[in-house]
Amino acid sequence: MKQPADRLTLMQTFIRIVEAGNLSAAAAQMNSTQPTVSRRLQTLERSLGLQLMQRSTHAMKLTEAGTRYYTHAKELIERWSEFESDLRGSVDEPQGLLRVVVPHAFGQHQLVGPMSEYLARYPRVSVEWLLHDTPPDFITQGIDCAIRVGGEPDPSAVAVPLGEVHRILIASPQLFATRRLPQRPADLADLSWLALQPFYRNELRLLGNTGEEHLLAFRPRVVTDSLYALRSSVLLGTGIAAASEWVVKENVAAGRLLRLLPEWQAVPLPVYLVYPYAPFYPARLRAFVDIMRKAMSVLPGKARATG
Repeated sequence: MKQPADRLTLMQTFIRIVEAGNLSAAAAQMNSTQPTVSRRLQTLERSLGLQLMQRSTHAMKLTEAGTRYYTHAKELIERWSEFESDLRGSVDEPQGLLRVVVPHAFGQHQLVGPMSEYLARYPRVSVEWLLHDTPPDFITQGIDCAIRVGGEPDPSAVAVPLGEVHRILIASPQLFATRRLPQRPADLADLSWLALQPFYRNELRLLGNTGEEHLLAFRPRVVTDSLYALRSSVLLGTGIAAASEWVVKENVAAGRLLRLLPEWQAVPLPVYLVYPYAPFYPARLRAFVDIMRKAMSVLPGKARATG
C-alpha cells in the first residue's frame, strides 16, 4: 500500500519543479532540500523509463513526454484534491493557489480590487498575481489563467469575454497653446505622436459616433510598452496619443489633458480571461472567472462584454 502514496509525492514534486522553474525554488516552496527534490525527479523518471526534463547548467526544459506527464499529473492531483474535499463535504469551496497573469497597468489598477474581493470571499485561496504583457505558457509556467487585453483570443484555449477597454485621443493643453485644435481625424496625421506597443505603432483605426471609420497613419516620436509612461509623456507635452480612458479620465476632468476629437475614439480593445482546455476545472478557477466577469461589467472606462 505504500507505492501509491510514494507515486503521488513524486507527481506533486514534479509539478512543483515545473511551476517553480528550477530545483532550488521548488525545494524552497516545499520546505525541502534541493538534493531531495532532485532525487525524487530521478526516481520518477526511472520508474517511468522516460526523461521528463532536459537539464543544463542554467535551465531545465520539459521534454515532450514531460509536457504530457505534467498535464495529466496536474489534472490527477486536482481530481484527488477534489475527491478529498468531497469526503470532507467541501467540494464546492475554492481552495489552494491560483496563479494569474495580468497586464501591467490593468493588473496594478483596475483588477486589484476584484482580486481582493476574491480573496475576501474565499479565505482558503491564495493568489500569485503576476504582471506580464506577453501571453503566458500555461504549462511550463504553471499558470492557471490569464487576463488579456487586445488581440484575437487563442483558439487553443478557453477565452471568456469580459468586456472592452475604451480608448480616447489625448494631448496636453500646452501642445495647442499656439496652434488650432484638430477638427477632423486627418488633422492628426502630422502631429507628434506617442505609440503604445503592441496595441498600435504606425497606424490607428478610429471610430466615429455615427459609425464611420478612419485609418490614421503616422510616424511616432516615442514608442513605449507602458501605459503609465505614455500618460506621463503626454502630460509633459511630448505629443498626442490614444490611451485607455480609465487611466486618463481624472486628468481630462481636471483639465490637465485635452480629449481631442470627442466624437471619435480608437477602436476599443477586447478583454478576455483565458485558461487552457481541461476536462476538469477546480473550484478556485471557476469562482475567479465568476468574480472577474461581474467586476468587469461595472469598471469605469470600459464597455460591458456582449458575448
